[in-house]
Amino acid sequence: MTNPALTVGCFPYDTTRSLFDGSVSADGIDITMKTAATLPEIFDRLIRGNEFDVAELGLTFYLRLLETGLPFVALPIFPNRVFRHSCVFVNTHSGITEPGDLAGKTIGEFGTFGQDSGVWAKGILMDEYGFKPEESRWVIGGLEHPSAPFDFIPHPHPAEVDLTVAPEGKTLSVMLDAGEIDALFSANVPQCVLDGSPNVARLFPDFEPLERDYYRRTGVFPIMHTIVVRRDLLRDRPGIARHVYRAFSEAKDVAADRYRQNRRLYEVQTMVPWMNALVERNDALFPEDWWPYGIAANRTALDTYLRYHWEQGLSARQWRIEDVFAPELLDT
Repeated sequence: MTNPALTVGCFPYDTTRSLFDGSVSADGIDITMKTAATLPEIFDRLIRGNEFDVAELGLTFYLRLLETGLPFVALPIFPNRVFRHSCVFVNTHSGITEPGDLAGKTIGEFGTFGQDSGVWAKGILMDEYGFKPEESRWVIGGLEHPSAPFDFIPHPHPAEVDLTVAPEGKTLSVMLDAGEIDALFSANVPQCVLDGSPNVARLFPDFEPLERDYYRRTGVFPIMHTIVVRRDLLRDRPGIARHVYRAFSEAKDVAADRYRQNRRLYEVQTMVPWMNALVERNDALFPEDWWPYGIAANRTALDTYLRYHWEQGLSARQWRIEDVFAPELLDT
């Protein structure tokens, strides 16, 4: 009898590398790993192309589609987490020097109002600085290539939010550099910043101490993406959720062990100067598992995200963790 097979769509992070090279497997399941040049392409191929049995999906993409009967269920596996004070960029001629200055300004966002990075950045600014998204104007477009808003998800937003689409042929990066938008909430660093444009800076230039302080105070390491599995597989193959969970967890642990072991070698395999110092600082800040999966270790972060998603008008109701994740893994 042949082993059951799964096609998995995911980005090749260090925490998933062992799944891609086959050194970690899923308990008698033949896994075929696939990826794409960009994460939205993976999401599109999952949602519209029905290409994967298991796949990485942005939390906001999942929650928007959950309300319309998405045929996937989330597992508490979180392959993409990033602190997001650093994701707000401003035109240096816009007069924006602090969060309060965003009121009345025009802000760009890639693909949709409320990408996962934007949900977190807006939520943090709302909680800690009194930011109100409805007091700004929002432009949705492509970051480095002209594109319309994502056409494979719904685009809910509060009626009081002034929302438009970027002009045809325009990119948000170029518009920010030219001062056609005043600010940008972006999961990726725009090319104008990488090119050293004097017209663009971060809202929080010294973001690392702010993000570390945010973690110390809240215990929240922001979660961007989850892993989803087809509902029919959960029904027809009892236990598959735990098999997938164990495989992703083992792959993550392999990556973590690699960093721990390489401290002896000053993390020289990365070729990043002072990487060993960064790892040591992180060891002092985080628990032993920097990147935990499961519900228990992530309840605060998940509750925070679900609250932000609802407060920003992206959900019809405030979802509960128990509504969102596979019941058989709520005990993780």
